[in-house]
Amino acid sequence: MALGGLCSLLGALALFHSLLPSDGSSLPFQTVENCTKHQLFDSSQMACVGCGPHQQTSSDGMSCMCLPGYQLISNNGRFSITCKKCSKLYPAVTQDGWNCIRCSSGAIIDNNGKCQCPKGQILVERTISGIPMTEAKCVTCSSSSPSFSTPNALGNQCIRCHESFIATTQSCDCQSNILTGGLCFLHHPEDLTSSVVTNIIYEQGFKVSSAWFVTHLKASAIACLNMELQFIHAKYDARGNFLNWEKVTGGTLQLCPDTMPRLNTAYIFGTTYQQTCTLPVSKLLSKYDETHFYDTYMLYKGEDGEDKLRAIAIRNLNLQYNGKFVNQEKIMNNWFLTRRIFLVDTLSGREMNLDSQPRAIRVASNIKISVNLVSNNLQGKIFPPMMTISYTDIKIQNPDQQTISVSFSIEYQMDLVTAFQNTKIALGFLSGLSAICSMLKTASWKRRIGSPMIDVPTVLKFLLIYAGDLANTFFIVTFGTGLYWLIFFKGQRVLSVLLPTPTQEIHFICSVASAFALKFLQLLHILVNQLTVDIFFIDWERPKGKIVKSIAGGGDIKTTPAPVSIWRTYFVANEWNNIQTIRKINPTCQILAVVFLLEIVGFANLTTMDPYPRLSSSAESSVIPSSRILRYGVATTIWLSVGLIQIIFGIGIYERFVEDRISQFIDVCSVSNISVIILSHKCFGYYIHGRSVHGHADTNMEEMNLNLKREAESLCGQRGLVPNTEIETFQIFITDKIREQYDKIREPLNWTRTPNHLMRNSEDAVEQRMKAYNTTNKFLGSFIDHALHDMDYIIQDKLLLERIIGMELHEPIDKTIFYNDENLSFTDVLYYGNEGTLLLFDMLFFCIVDLATQNFIFASILTCIQQKIFQFIRHAAGRKNLAAKTLIDERFLL
Repeated sequence: MALGGLCSLLGALALFHSLLPSDGSSLPFQTVENCTKHQLFDSSQMACVGCGPHQQTSSDGMSCMCLPGYQLISNNGRFSITCKKCSKLYPAVTQDGWNCIRCSSGAIIDNNGKCQCPKGQILVERTISGIPMTEAKCVTCSSSSPSFSTPNALGNQCIRCHESFIATTQSCDCQSNILTGGLCFLHHPEDLTSSVVTNIIYEQGFKVSSAWFVTHLKASAIACLNMELQFIHAKYDARGNFLNWEKVTGGTLQLCPDTMPRLNTAYIFGTTYQQTCTLPVSKLLSKYDETHFYDTYMLYKGEDGEDKLRAIAIRNLNLQYNGKFVNQEKIMNNWFLTRRIFLVDTLSGREMNLDSQPRAIRVASNIKISVNLVSNNLQGKIFPPMMTISYTDIKIQNPDQQTISVSFSIEYQMDLVTAFQNTKIALGFLSGLSAICSMLKTASWKRRIGSPMIDVPTVLKFLLIYAGDLANTFFIVTFGTGLYWLIFFKGQRVLSVLLPTPTQEIHFICSVASAFALKFLQLLHILVNQLTVDIFFIDWERPKGKIVKSIAGGGDIKTTPAPVSIWRTYFVANEWNNIQTIRKINPTCQILAVVFLLEIVGFANLTTMDPYPRLSSSAESSVIPSSRILRYGVATTIWLSVGLIQIIFGIGIYERFVEDRISQFIDVCSVSNISVIILSHKCFGYYIHGRSVHGHADTNMEEMNLNLKREAESLCGQRGLVPNTEIETFQIFITDKIREQYDKIREPLNWTRTPNHLMRNSEDAVEQRMKAYNTTNKFLGSFIDHALHDMDYIIQDKLLLERIIGMELHEPIDKTIFYNDENLSFTDVLYYGNEGTLLLFDMLFFCIVDLATQNFIFASILTCIQQKIFQFIRHAAGRKNLAAKTLIDERFLL
């Protein structure tokens, strides 16, 4: 074994020694990269060899070629070519390099010395027979019908453009549509880019972003998601002879003229299409001088992958059987369906001879294709479509003046019985809950007015309260319905959900109208309650001294307390008057923001009846009608979103850091030494404790600033009604005794309004008013100060159950109950505390106008006007009620 191995090693060494060069015949190692631009690589010699004169290396480095501007004279192989410089008259070289040529005015000479045409044109250097031309021409490819050609990759031949371009734009230009992967698409979901995965993860764990997928996968995904309705005609002449097969794309069935992309939008699967126009009769006579008949079929792929045809049933509304229009009935079983149609019949109405002008023509004035989706199916399967057609007869009198209105539409529908049943169930269940809530509110109202009996006013009050709660129920159901269709119809990839048709939308529209009507009734109810509340300002200011008066006619001197200024009360009253119509949102900003999002940002484009969620409008959008359910869903979603953002911003930021007018009013009361008592019900209301901790408020600026400084430094008591507390606002549940005494004091004021007292002079009325004011102020002040032993009160917190159900469980029998109220619920008698109702009413008003007019701009204008009208009424009437109840002259309310 050792000997054999040694022999092998010695043999190898001997062979290696024999390969060692014994002379200078070795070759240097060279590759193509070692050659210069004027050398080629000779594979036979494995060395770089120089090119001839006026030559340079080819792109692969394995041969020589002529320099730019030099033509090829002879070619005996890659090692032996001859080049000659072209003349100034013909400075360029043909593409094959054998001839000199002159470029046309539209072409340029590129870096290789050859003619180059602009994009979209091909270069022609030889005649049809192959003879070289003296001047190269740039020829434009015809991209219109019937050529549809475009330059090839080399730019020397016109070829037919891809069918996706022709189908989408009827040209070789994708225009503003979607161009990806060399294909042109009319529509596609806008979020498709993020859903196409172009990364490949291999078993080893590393990830590769595939350039092939980036280029072609998106186009493949769009092509799979865009299903189109494939209809085809069997075309016949008037004698019944078959002419040819003809596709319906390109406006074959549509009499209205339009662009090809808009006409072909009709056959995008899932897109509701509607087109209407008025045509002159003269145009129909000239265009349809021959009558053709069509049998329409649907072309589809069978389970075996082969193309299949299914005849489209025709429902001719003009068809009569035994003198009866059988196809106009609603019962489907009585219909007589046919197969053949025509668009314009100019043949049957001709008299005398067939070359004369017809006395009458028959036109297919209304064509509708109905497509029914298979329910509970996620594969986009449909039942065989049906075409409904109606004809209109026209007596020819003056063709140039006569016109006819024609329409073409495609409608998609599905069985929505289950959806309607679910809506009814939800509506019934929520209506029952609303009735229970309304009963609790009515019971609370009965306790607050101190009436235990159920009478006619109680029933009316329940109906008014139930109207508001039922309006909320209708809104919740309609909002949920609109949002459901918006999400599931616009967000689907494979069509499995269809919108309700305009006929099926009637129940939805009625529900929206009911919500608006009931919410309007609720708003009126709230306004009436706010405009009839009892309110009084308790002035705690006491005279600082006495004044001396001399009695007329004698020498006696009388002292009286110094008068207290009424201007503080006027100031607080004006502040209350100004906050009556403030809201948590800015209504003008609300409308502007909603219109901006709908019309400028483009959310209004989500309302079209096609399953493609896009924010930008297209030329085809005008022939796709809007869905009223989608309009409602989009409008309510945006309105509520903007309103919620405003409320959060207003409460969380603006009122905290800029201005809080409700809290400022409470501060004004404390600084002015004025308390406010509000009775929204006979025995229930609110109290704002504004008694100054400094004792006096009618003072100069220096003392006022000193008092505020002491209060800021906690050098005085707190503002709360109870000592050492800060709670200034309360809900009050007063006893019948206090209410009777309050009404008794103010009863003389009502006498002056009765017919028996109309003739009293104004001085008596003013005196009676002043007396009632002073008595009321003294009575309420004594009550708050616990000075009336038989009319006292206690202060406590509400129970959790009382807060939840909104009803007090304990009635004030002997003592009035003051409930601590840190939530400032006295705003319930203002606009501010009813923001939810106002926001929903404005939104429903906006939506109901839009559903009637299909115009967001017009709806916003009317909504703004409506807001101003209600605000004016509320402010004007509230001002009068404030003057009447506080006994303040209305002339001092600004």
